[in-house]
Amino acid sequence: MSFSRASLSRWFPFLSWPRPDRALIRGEFFAGMTVGLMLVPQGVAYAALAGMPLVTGIYASLVPALVAVLFSASTRLGVGPTALTSLLIGASLTGMAEPGSAQWVALAAWMALLSGLVQLVMGLARFGWLLNLVTSPVLSGFTQAAALLILGSQLASLTGLRSDWSALLSTPSPGLFDLTAAAFGFGSLALLVLARRWRPAFPSAIVVVALAGGLSWALDYADAGGAVVGALPSGMPDLYWPAALPWSSFSALVMPVLVVTLVSFLETASSAKVESQRSGERWNENQDLIGQGLAKISSGLCGSFATSASFSRSAINLYAGAKSGWATLFAIALVLVVLLWLTPVLYHVPQSVLAAVVVTAVTSLIKPGTLLRLWRVSRTEAVIAAVTFALTLATAPRMYWGVLVGLLMNLSHFLYQRLHPRIIEVGLHPDGSLRDRHLWHLPALAPRLLALRMDAELDFASASALERRVTDHLASHPEVVHLCLMAQPINRIDVTGVETFAQLLALLQSRGGTLHLSGLKLPVERVLRQAGLLEAGSGLALYRTDAEALVALNQLEPPVPRV
Repeated sequence: MSFSRASLSRWFPFLSWPRPDRALIRGEFFAGMTVGLMLVPQGVAYAALAGMPLVTGIYASLVPALVAVLFSASTRLGVGPTALTSLLIGASLTGMAEPGSAQWVALAAWMALLSGLVQLVMGLARFGWLLNLVTSPVLSGFTQAAALLILGSQLASLTGLRSDWSALLSTPSPGLFDLTAAAFGFGSLALLVLARRWRPAFPSAIVVVALAGGLSWALDYADAGGAVVGALPSGMPDLYWPAALPWSSFSALVMPVLVVTLVSFLETASSAKVESQRSGERWNENQDLIGQGLAKISSGLCGSFATSASFSRSAINLYAGAKSGWATLFAIALVLVVLLWLTPVLYHVPQSVLAAVVVTAVTSLIKPGTLLRLWRVSRTEAVIAAVTFALTLATAPRMYWGVLVGLLMNLSHFLYQRLHPRIIEVGLHPDGSLRDRHLWHLPALAPRLLALRMDAELDFASASALERRVTDHLASHPEVVHLCLMAQPINRIDVTGVETFAQLLALLQSRGGTLHLSGLKLPVERVLRQAGLLEAGSGLALYRTDAEALVALNQLEPPVPRV
């Protein structure tokens, strides 16, 4: 019975939620209300950023959030629309359809369905480890550039610009701005920034949106032609199935879908790791892939756009004291109340206020000192981050090129390091440790001996470097007949490594010398024994520890002096 329940909990994580009691429900209720009050204004604002009908932002905060919390291992994440994912959707669809049109909605729904399907398959196949291919410099360079692009996309709405920027640059005039909209935008921005510094967990967005909507109604801003949210449909979303895509549109969505899949789950990872550290449990990335994939699929079937886990809302959920997924259920219930009965309240909210909500949310992504810190740690990785940043800006709206080039540069750097492992000739330091002989100007361990340590696996990537290092040294030092490999760092060997080992052993035997192995690990030793290369006989000596090897090497005979 216990096995059956454990198996069910693996596929249905909500079965392992704590049983609710009065104390738990009270805490979860207030945490859920805090996050729910943020979901509505941010959902509407991010829908505008994605070029979608504004009500789809509320749809994306309802059903997908419910699916995610039921099927994800990380139950305290704030799932719904996010700035980065929304920007990627809006940028990717630019030029393919008119924002807000039926075709645009269909394309965005297909992006959600395809991205969710990719994540679902990855989770079921236990491919969560692939996320390790994306390093912090690549993600940092992309998010910094994306944050700037988001800010740039909101400037027109925030300032009330009635025309485009080219018209403003050609004939600058105050008449091109709606000063009332600018006042709403900058006033809301100031209040949101102050509230975030004063009380980060306070749902200031809904308060500011409510105040701005009330003031807009009092001033008859909408009747005067001001840009407001307008009428939003009430009620639950209908089941939506987008029309079939022509091949040209499908092929154009492949790269954006992959980048949305990657970036959205990296957003989830950043939040889930914080939660797992708080709870002291290991992060189950594969189950979160399944939950997030199902959430995206449900969002597409609601006629909405791809969702992700918001780091800010997740942090506030934890800060507010959420203990389980019950808090998210209360947040969803609040969104449902708004969707069923309170959407008319949003009618008078100025669009410049929504822009202020987006700007406030993304300013936390801008960290100018990141590149400098990377430069201090690794100049190569700092360059990768800078190239990713520059290409993301330069290729907008096709921002995925920045991520792809960053990934290729990062993988190339990784491959270069694997192909050029650190191989040093060791000597005995006065403190008793084995160190780089040439760096510390140490004597050789023994006469006619080359003692090497390779800090890498002995596989297809590093084997040729080791063979080249040994053969070059032996060619230039004909008196050397002994080779000692300090093999403690070598924890794996493949077929290429076995062949290289055999060649080195044969080379030393042909010179009448010995191959000494110190600290050979069991997995490597097992493979070499199966290959028949550790048979007792001349030309090979094995030592369990470096101390044992040093004693034996000190007994090597010195070269016979020439008469």
